[in-house]
Parts: sequence; C-alpha cells; structure tokens
Amino acid sequence: MSRTLPDTPLQAFLQWTASLPRTTEAERLVVQRVGQDLFRNGLLDYWDGVCAVTGLAVPELLRASHIKPWADCGTDAERLDVFNGLLLAPQLDAAFDRGFLTIDDAGRVTVSDLLGPAPRQILRLEKPLRVHRLDDKHRAFLAWHREHVFIAAGSDRS
Repeated sequence: MSRTLPDTPLQAFLQWTASLPRTTEAERLVVQRVGQDLFRNGLLDYWDGVCAVTGLAVPELLRASHIKPWADCGTDAERLDVFNGLLLAPQLDAAFDRGFLTIDDAGRVTVSDLLGPAPRQILRLEKPLRVHRLDDKHRAFLAWHREHVFIAAGSDRS
C-alpha cells in the first residue's frame, strides 16, 4: 500500500498523535517512537519485507534506515516519507548510517575508500551491490546523504 500511497505513514502518524501534547521531551519521545514504528512498517511494505540490497527476507533482522537522518529532517512529513528510507540488513544499515557507504542515482552501492579490504570482505562489500526499485523520489534524499553523510577519502568528514 505504501507504494501506491507513500504518505500513509504520515497520515497514520498525524491521526495517532493528534491528541498528544508536544510540550516536553518525554512526550516528544513517545511521538518519535510512534513515528519510527510507522516508518518501519511503511518500509517493510514498500520493500516487500526484504533488504533493498541483499534480498535478506527476515524482517526481524532488517533495519528501517533513514537516508536523511531523523534528527536532520525539518518536518514529520520528511521523517516519515518512505522515499527517505531503505530497508537494510544490519551491517549495511550501520555502514550507511556512519557514512561508509552510499548509493548513487542508478542504485549502485559506493563504498568509502576509508573502509579497507579486510572490512569490505568481512562485510561482503567487495563485490558490486545495487539497490533495486529506487524511485525518483529517493534520489533527492540520496543526494543529501552523499553530500552530508558519506565519508569520501580526503573529505573534511574523514
């Protein structure tokens, strides 16, 4: 359903949190957790419950990875947008979140030169990988990730 109605997580979030106050950190934390669950469910639906890269089909092991991190999003709509997310196996999620890999507009996984041969092999990143079923709406978020999160050799973030 998220593929046809990508704002479904946002609408569910707005409905669920409509009566909650947003005045304290504790209350905001509850709202955030609700949103993260809805985001994860939207990604499970969009990616058919499999890792967008490896095809791992064990939902309990998959991570709902924000392309533009939750804290950097300006609105709840951006945080809950299924096109701001990838369903990833845990090792890919960790590497993506820390900037050791990113994804180009064609869906090819790019690994940072700062990740040496041994870690690449252990993480199974030594062969070409690709994200399947990227939508044009993913590409703006991926461009943001490449500019602000990905750690290229020689960058000020390395």
